[in-house]
Amino acid sequence: MESRYDVLIVGGGTGGCAAAMAAVSLGKRVIMTEETDWIGGQLTAQIVPPDEHRWIEGFGCTQHYRQYRERVRQYYRDHYPLLPASRANPRLNPGEGWVSRLCHEPKVGWAVLNQMLQYAQSQGLLQIKLRCKPVSAIVEGDFVRAVTCIHLESGHTETIYADYILDATEWGDLLPMAGVEYITGSESKAQTGEPHASDVPMPHNSQGITWCFAMSYDPQGEHVIEKPAQYEKWKAYQPNFWPNPLLDWHTSHPITHEKTRWVLLPKEHENPYRSMFTYRRILSKSHFAPQHAPEEITVVNWAQNDYFAGNLIDEPEDIRRERLEESRQLSLSLFYWLQTEAPRMDGGIGYPGLRLRPDVTGTEDGLAKYPYVREARRIQAMFTVKEQHVAADLNPGAVRMEPVKDSVGVGCYRIDIHPCTGGVNSFDVNALPFQIPLGSLLPVRVRNLLPACKNLGVTHITNGCYRLHPVEWNIGESAGLLAAFCLTRNCEPKQVYEDESLLQEFQRLLTSQGVEIDWLELRPV
Repeated sequence: MESRYDVLIVGGGTGGCAAAMAAVSLGKRVIMTEETDWIGGQLTAQIVPPDEHRWIEGFGCTQHYRQYRERVRQYYRDHYPLLPASRANPRLNPGEGWVSRLCHEPKVGWAVLNQMLQYAQSQGLLQIKLRCKPVSAIVEGDFVRAVTCIHLESGHTETIYADYILDATEWGDLLPMAGVEYITGSESKAQTGEPHASDVPMPHNSQGITWCFAMSYDPQGEHVIEKPAQYEKWKAYQPNFWPNPLLDWHTSHPITHEKTRWVLLPKEHENPYRSMFTYRRILSKSHFAPQHAPEEITVVNWAQNDYFAGNLIDEPEDIRRERLEESRQLSLSLFYWLQTEAPRMDGGIGYPGLRLRPDVTGTEDGLAKYPYVREARRIQAMFTVKEQHVAADLNPGAVRMEPVKDSVGVGCYRIDIHPCTGGVNSFDVNALPFQIPLGSLLPVRVRNLLPACKNLGVTHITNGCYRLHPVEWNIGESAGLLAAFCLTRNCEPKQVYEDESLLQEFQRLLTSQGVEIDWLELRPV
């Protein structure tokens, strides 16, 4: 089976959805494939509440991303029996989690994204194919002509031809298929000049993944699951850079690496920011009258279930399957440990009233549909963002990244690198509000494939601040607009990059579409 479109987006995650909205807004015919049965990626299938910067309510993201956030809030107002004060709150945070100003249920995010894409589907401009995974690419010289995908339910294959192909997969899967030059893991100081780069290249040293899960707490209940098959293995597991076994309330602090004690419930510690339940709580009973109060829900995306025991990029398929299963087993083992062996502050052991929430995740076991992937393959780009560009301590006195003339968006987050598969502990430092250079979206050679999520031209270090929800959305949206712009103007992305008049025309288009390409005077985060 064959089909043809103007733009093919492979991967229906956060960046893929944003790219689709952008390309169809200029009248292009778009097809988007997605490996799971939920679009939305980090926001939905990976059940990760959005990590955002402090100014997100006012500026520092695209208009479409802001619409997504407001529609999530409106969904709760329209469909949940909220208290009047919560309903009227313009900055409603459904979960009151302290990791984000908008902690919300993944199913709500999924519903909102489908709403935002529905009109384009009704117009016939957008086709979404779920449970559809890329397996190969047709390449002619410096052009990727088509991608062959397998429909996972039927086993049938489809070859999709398109003028522009966007890689919005979580791992950068199209890059090796299409022969696109790319980097994995951590570069060396000699390669990038970054002060905190590795002494030698470590291509298998990528940030760990997390197989998140959703859970509630019924203090009077008994919901203990069957002991996971690998429980004893993970109960005994202690990385050589970790202060205790991984399944423990004590962890390595992400910034200082000091031994740090956490608790489950807010009543167990005087510091509310030590409660792991409220950390990523996605539904809070504080918004409801007692007769309507739901069981509170939290997402477990903790240091204790970060999986960094093995690399998953460019490994043989049997090794990848084995390690993905290990990551699932680690999360199930953490949950079982919480239920049965976790020390409580009252001197007791375990919280048997904890229960998994498969109704929240859309799965049978309460684990997410897909692991939270922090680091993908990254294109070798016309311009690579390095630590020197964004690290606050390397730019004393600066309040933002040195402006770039080819900006196609903005973002802001700390350089936040979780423990890595090469046995390297976390790295977390202040970063400056930054821009997304057009050059970081352009492969050095291939002319019609664009990255649309975490696979742009960044290093292992700067991936740590370019990988979060609003930035991935901006990358996808700008890539989608770039493909559509080039089709309309009959030009190529590198021409836009090199021709000042084309670049300015494209930036005017971005601005008219609500993409912010510059920052106000701000502070590092």
